[in-house]
Amino acid sequence: MSDQTMQTDVLVVGGGPAGALLGHLLARRGIDVLVAERQTSLEREFRGETIAAPSVVTLRRLGFGPALDGHGYLPTEGVTMRMEGRRVMHVDYRRFGVGEVPIDIPQPALIKIFIDAGQQHRGFDYQFGTTFTRLIEQDGAIRGAWLRRRDGSSVEVRARLVVGADGRFSKVRHAAGLTADVQQMARDFLSFRLPRPPQWGQQAELVINRDRHLVVLPTFPDSLRIGTNLPKRSLGALRKAGFDAFRSVVAALDPRLAPLVQQHLRTWDDTSFLEIFTAEVPQWSRDGLILVGDASHTCTPILGQGVNVAIQDAVCLTPVIAAALAADRGPVVTAADTADFVTQRQRHKAFVTRFQRIQESALAQGGTVGVLLRRARYRTLDVLPLKYRIFGSVLNAPHQIDPADLAEDVRTGPAVGTGD
Repeated sequence: MSDQTMQTDVLVVGGGPAGALLGHLLARRGIDVLVAERQTSLEREFRGETIAAPSVVTLRRLGFGPALDGHGYLPTEGVTMRMEGRRVMHVDYRRFGVGEVPIDIPQPALIKIFIDAGQQHRGFDYQFGTTFTRLIEQDGAIRGAWLRRRDGSSVEVRARLVVGADGRFSKVRHAAGLTADVQQMARDFLSFRLPRPPQWGQQAELVINRDRHLVVLPTFPDSLRIGTNLPKRSLGALRKAGFDAFRSVVAALDPRLAPLVQQHLRTWDDTSFLEIFTAEVPQWSRDGLILVGDASHTCTPILGQGVNVAIQDAVCLTPVIAAALAADRGPVVTAADTADFVTQRQRHKAFVTRFQRIQESALAQGGTVGVLLRRARYRTLDVLPLKYRIFGSVLNAPHQIDPADLAEDVRTGPAVGTGD
């Protein structure tokens, strides 16, 4: 027996960017939605804090511009790639013509912006410290889920749709019997933060020496977010070699960082490990259930697309759910109702991860011939206008925004840039 039974239109499991934004957009349409987040607060470490330019445009069109500006963020003007001590390519984000550049904003702040907006609507309920335990299934359809609250009590939530937005190791996906094709990358990732020198600028950098690389991202308000690769399953060996050896590797890859590393990177507790893989899920939905974000298709950190595709999922799914609920064709939103959404988003995410695998393969080159060919390819690409078309196809892919979700001042103004 549960301690409580609840009824809602939509239950969203996972209160990250996708879940929080989807909850707000649905509540804004008058739909009752419960967002269940297992963490007890937003005070925790996040990795993905870069919002791609099209998503910045989208958030402004949805009405979040004043909140973004009020909090503050760091624009990222471009990315520079250095190989074996030589600059080989630069991409100026301002040349894409999107109307915005990527921005860096702490993910807790972004999620809070979505929660605060959602709480302006009667049907929005965001619950911290609420853990998904199992699905409720009836006649082959998902009819809700069981949740456990931080006080240990259980709640049975009946819903016409359960949305699994619970990340790359999704428990909802597993409970629904939806399998993922997991492809491990050859390398994993270790990240850390350092204070950002005043003269550093607002450019992201990729620093490569044979099969080792650093990603250096200027981060709001005043730090550098840095990640370095390590061979798969080698974290134990890295730790055994000692922390000073690790700091020496980082300093050798980018000598500009050496004084900062020496002063501010002190123990392994200052680092964060991330296993790198892609997970493609052939089936995203069942009657009464849909997956979004990393739960539906996990990307790698290359080009920082995780938050971007999660935002796109939420924006594109909102009108689909609203239409299915309004049609009232049965007790649940069916897989058929969301089929077009799944097809469209699967195609885009598969394209993103194919591009990421190509880039990972290039970064993993360690042999002399492979390194020379890689450098030549990127130097050639750098002088061709084609590079903006190639990178733009991944970074700036357009997506539709339903007119009903636009902010009032946008609806009455001229249409701008995200493909609608």
